[in-house]
Amino acid sequence: MSTLQGIKSRYGIIGNSEGLNDALEKAMRVANTDLTVLITGESGVGKEVISKIIHQQSPRKHNPFIAINCGAIPEGTINSELFGHDKGSFTGATADRKGYFETVNGGTIFLDEIGEMPSDTQSYLLRVLESGEFLRVGSSKVLHTDVRVIAATNVDLLTNVESGKFRRDLYYRLNTVPIKVPALRERKDDTWMLFRKFSLDIAEKYRIDPISLTPEARTLLMRYQWPGNIRELKNIAEQLSIMSERRTVDGEDLLKVLPQLNERFLPATTTQKSGGDQFQEREILYKLLFDMKSDLNELKSLVFGLIKENKLDIPEGNKILQLPAGHNENKTEQWETLSSKHEHKVADIYPPRESKNPIIIHKEDHDYFDSAETVEENLSLEHMEKELIRKALKKHQGKRKDASEELGISERTLYRKIKQYELE
Repeated sequence: MSTLQGIKSRYGIIGNSEGLNDALEKAMRVANTDLTVLITGESGVGKEVISKIIHQQSPRKHNPFIAINCGAIPEGTINSELFGHDKGSFTGATADRKGYFETVNGGTIFLDEIGEMPSDTQSYLLRVLESGEFLRVGSSKVLHTDVRVIAATNVDLLTNVESGKFRRDLYYRLNTVPIKVPALRERKDDTWMLFRKFSLDIAEKYRIDPISLTPEARTLLMRYQWPGNIRELKNIAEQLSIMSERRTVDGEDLLKVLPQLNERFLPATTTQKSGGDQFQEREILYKLLFDMKSDLNELKSLVFGLIKENKLDIPEGNKILQLPAGHNENKTEQWETLSSKHEHKVADIYPPRESKNPIIIHKEDHDYFDSAETVEENLSLEHMEKELIRKALKKHQGKRKDASEELGISERTLYRKIKQYELE
């Protein structure tokens, strides 16, 4: 059995993301079986490549392989395309015709965009998957085929099942082995390697010098979401290789080809010409931060005012606080429902772990809090020094010797500071 790296080299697969490696490993493991495979992923991620790997690593590799886009075949002719028809079965049927399930007998059929398959065709396909039997359009003769089916879709088939657009039994029959191919935005580290590979290919094809990207342009490339995935990336690489006059492409050149880069990511890393835009973005960000700070200060003022005036409302039902998830049951008694005899209390606040007693705020204890609470701090050194000296004197009840030791200064220096700040 081929190794993962050998598969990548053989089929020109670039990348080493976890999702890509997982998809390739599943494809290699299921290749030697005849199990039905459902490949999911967005348009342009390379689902058909995965189907070819499964076929060419299987015992059917010497038999035919055909890829069919179910969404590209008109509803009125898809049954004839897949299963064939007899002469005269409908207008224009001038001769017998074999369908793909008959001509690819022994090989593999890749049904892309399986979610677009009409409901009656789904019934015929289910019969083929379950018994290998099918009928040509306009015929009653049962035919047999030995075909492996690999299906692919870029939509959520299960959602279509729930809405009635896709048969549930067919969905589970197709989804025997699910393989999800990751989108390019999920393989950001692979983006640059893929771009370089495509640019080298186009340079070799047209015998021109390959292009390279500046670090700025490479960053933009890796940040883009790539809704068209690998197909879109290849188109961009080819367009830049042919249209760019310079062989070193910077951010400005890249934005000319892919202008949506600037719209999807803020702030965008572009050339110095975009400095004005970046300044405006910073200005908006600063304004937002200042508004948040203002709102926070207003909230702090409100809370301090409510606490000082003891005007906190008690919720209806006298429920002060709910027990938190995982609360220790032996602390439940600390969370009491206030009755009418506790109306003078504001709240029972959940105590710290080292404390066994709740903190109770009484209505009459107005002096429990400081007389003033500064919301907007004054950060001047002189103001902070004055406040420290005031607090030290208050703590030691005016004893200057003890206060100076607490502050780490001499008693003489403390006396001078008291005179300077008029703290006597």
